[in-house]
Amino acid sequence: MSIRLKVILPYLLLTLVVAVIGVYVVTRLVSNTLSERLTNQLLEAGRVVSDNFVRQEVAHVETGRIVAYTSGLAEALRREDREAVLALVEPLVSGLSIQNLILITPRGTELVHIVQEDGEIQRVEENTGAAGSPIVQPYLQNRDEQEPPRRALGVNLVNDQYYYYTAIPVPLDDGFAGVVVIGTAIENILPFLKSTSLADVIIYGADGRAIGTTLGAGSADENTLNMISISDEDFRSLIVQDDVVTGENFELDGRWYRLARGPLQVGNDRVGVFAVVLPLNFVIQSTLDNRTTYVLLFTLVMLGVIAIGFSVTRLIINPLYSLVQTSQAIAGGDLDKRTGIKSNDEIGTLANTFDEMTARLKERTEELERTNELLTRMDKTKSNFIQISAHELRTPLTLIMGYSQMLEDKVKDDAEAAMLAKGILDGSERMTDIVGSMLDVSRIDSNSLFLKKTELQVEQLVNKVHKGFAPALKERRIKFETEGLDALPMIPADPELLQKVFHHLVMNAIKFTPDGGNVTISGKYLNGRVPAQVEVAVRDTGIGIDPDSHSLIFNKFYQTGEVLLHSSGKTKFKGGGPGLGLAIARGIVEAHGGKIWVESPGHDEKNYPGSTFFVSLPLEKKAE
Repeated sequence: MSIRLKVILPYLLLTLVVAVIGVYVVTRLVSNTLSERLTNQLLEAGRVVSDNFVRQEVAHVETGRIVAYTSGLAEALRREDREAVLALVEPLVSGLSIQNLILITPRGTELVHIVQEDGEIQRVEENTGAAGSPIVQPYLQNRDEQEPPRRALGVNLVNDQYYYYTAIPVPLDDGFAGVVVIGTAIENILPFLKSTSLADVIIYGADGRAIGTTLGAGSADENTLNMISISDEDFRSLIVQDDVVTGENFELDGRWYRLARGPLQVGNDRVGVFAVVLPLNFVIQSTLDNRTTYVLLFTLVMLGVIAIGFSVTRLIINPLYSLVQTSQAIAGGDLDKRTGIKSNDEIGTLANTFDEMTARLKERTEELERTNELLTRMDKTKSNFIQISAHELRTPLTLIMGYSQMLEDKVKDDAEAAMLAKGILDGSERMTDIVGSMLDVSRIDSNSLFLKKTELQVEQLVNKVHKGFAPALKERRIKFETEGLDALPMIPADPELLQKVFHHLVMNAIKFTPDGGNVTISGKYLNGRVPAQVEVAVRDTGIGIDPDSHSLIFNKFYQTGEVLLHSSGKTKFKGGGPGLGLAIARGIVEAHGGKIWVESPGHDEKNYPGSTFFVSLPLEKKAE
């Protein structure tokens, strides 16, 4: 049997069983129509919302009376002693968690206005016009401390939030002392209404605009509020209804809802309109007996799922786990490891293919190891050949140079002979440089480069290199400049070897810079690194280096671009050479514990983008 059937058949049977049970649950438990259930639930939720607003009103009245009957408050309010009133009511605002408290004097002065948000109490200094509101004006006109509380929905101009307000008169022994207004933010009332009614709630203001809701992102979501608002005509019609009225279906955020609206009546005042909202797929839980049957049936289904899952695990996961273990062993270097899986399905085919691939990988690895060993021996032979050849060439070259110098002295009066002698001497010096480079490479390859470190000044070292290339710079009209070298600290380094580094870098800069170009050597002290570093940059205005060659140019015998392959090209434009200079420079710099690299935008023999070689050397001495 294939792995596809092993996976599909059990879950096909499971799907069939679940479908049969689902049909039974739907037909058995859902006895009434969805519309009837939604309507009943909406009407019940509407009654719960109305009752909870009444409870909120009772809490407002109790809080307002505590404030009004606080000892000394009525007298201070009547004489408009703001500081005395604040001293009395601020502890009450904090202790009773009053969100908005307004105190109006008998003359209509908004004496105290306090807003509390997130535990922080804010005194409002400006007049917000609360004394002119419809729930305060009747008290100021009638001046009757026995009048009942009044309530309304309104906007607090301090924070532009909608509040539910309750106003009560403040009595004094000899009459009316002012008005207390208690407010609670609608956005704080809504979550409690939702949790008790088990439905989303919408509150509408006097013009039919939704001022708060638990739908979507809540009261702060202006798009949601605009979408669920009603017309002023519908608002006037709803506010005179005697009960909750079911309304239309609507879609919000890809989900369909049904709502019921009704007047928000507290006492004798109808302060607004509210709506309760439920999703259309809301299903009321059925009877206890049917619920028990539902749980029992799905428990049996879950046991079946567990049993099938266990079987699938044994059929599929165990072989896959074996494959994982084998692959990890092979990744760790054990190429003799095999899966040991023997089956006729897809996993068996995968395991057999994997084992064959491992066997071929082992054969290829052994072949590469043999090749690498051969290449290592060849590289060692090449290094030995270079070292022996260099030593063998040095002695005859020394003789040639000596005889050439003697010959040059004897024929100095013969211009033609003197020119030939000088040519022999220049060629011998060039060949001696190449032999010296070959010996340096041999010592670097064999890790026998011995450093004689001393404290030295980079500027002095660069000046020596400049002096050696002065004739070539003059001949090629190349401007040589230094920047910041005099400010560099002393560094521990081998002066002879480090001079070779800058010798090769400057020689390359001259060779690959056209006549009339610039070569600049700059330095800076990097004290932020550990250890501190001295960084020297050799910058030219030459033909540049292709980014693909930035790492290759430090290899032995590597040449970039088209060069003139002749020994006399030491400082000529694009002059040739053996390709050892940068390899030697890298070996010497790394032996000092430093780093060398190049930066260049690319190779261009028309625009001359130039190249910059960086040498970074540590100031701290390392063990030699």
